[in-house]
Amino acid sequence: MWIKFVNIIFVNMELSVYLKEGRISKEWSLRKLSTETSIDSSLLNKFEKGDRIPTKPQINRLLDILELDKKQTLTLWLGEKIYRIIEDEEFYAESMMVADNKISYGLSKAEKLQNELPENIQSLLIACDSLKEEWIKLKPLKGIQLQKMNEYFRLNYTYESNRIEGNTLTLQETHLVINEGLTIGGKSMREHLEVVNHSEAIEYISEIVQNKVDFTERILKQIHYLILKGIDRENAGVYRSIGVRISGSSHLPPEPFLLNRMMEEVFEYYQKNKNLLHPIILAAEMHEQIVRIHPFIDGNGRTTRLIMNLILIQHGFPIANIKGDLNSRLAYYQALENAPKEDKASFYELVAQTVRVALNEHIELSK
Repeated sequence: MWIKFVNIIFVNMELSVYLKEGRISKEWSLRKLSTETSIDSSLLNKFEKGDRIPTKPQINRLLDILELDKKQTLTLWLGEKIYRIIEDEEFYAESMMVADNKISYGLSKAEKLQNELPENIQSLLIACDSLKEEWIKLKPLKGIQLQKMNEYFRLNYTYESNRIEGNTLTLQETHLVINEGLTIGGKSMREHLEVVNHSEAIEYISEIVQNKVDFTERILKQIHYLILKGIDRENAGVYRSIGVRISGSSHLPPEPFLLNRMMEEVFEYYQKNKNLLHPIILAAEMHEQIVRIHPFIDGNGRTTRLIMNLILIQHGFPIANIKGDLNSRLAYYQALENAPKEDKASFYELVAQTVRVALNEHIELSK
């Protein structure tokens, strides 16, 4: 199926021709392209003749500099790379059938999950996609307007996410700590650090998105490190080595010796489904799966909400801010409590509703 799909879209298209046409369309010489990409012109010439295939960093540089379509460029590149690996192998046709079956199986699982979503969630996803397109049309925003909006939503997100975990700093006090560097009397040092750390973690995921870096275990641990920095140096960014219980939950997280393999499975799931699932469902899945494993001693909630938002922002959605008031917090905890019992619909709905609210707020403030 995958081979047929590629052939239907890119029939008779070769990577070498595609790259050359991209350069010519910009009216650039090989020397000019070499200067822009820092790739030797003789090597670029070999790419355009089909004598060599770019490495992954090189093809990413070329598609960015030449402003090529990412999906088409990487599909052609990967197809060419696979073909060159197997073209001289005796059983290449049989091998591709095996690969095709595996890909079909993976697609069918993702399609099954999305097709089985309740009607109200599917309608929510459609509404969110429509709102996202409306919001995108309002961009790019003016510098000061964009700055003020970012400050507003990041401040509120830091306040609400910490509030869920019991931080007692008010919204105004959170603003004074982050933006004025003030110390609030009667509040603990930990509460101050939670606010500062969360704000830094938001800046970090913004850099991840800007630099087009994929979500990995290293990024997960770095986000957690930022959350616990100065609070618990020994455990910041490190998987727990002891058993834990989740306050108020009947769910018992796995023992420490199971963590590494279970987290590997989480990232395997992410890699298999990151281009198949709707981004909102993918973000909800990563939040739910990681928080259920509870890989860290502390800071799991804040970290997984940041991961959820990292994935959403990578796909063009704004920060989704789950509120920390009593009713919102109870609904959030209940949806997470039900999820391991194979009733993830309520959590999907909660995340999708939160995204829709965020989109409406961004649209309103952008006009």
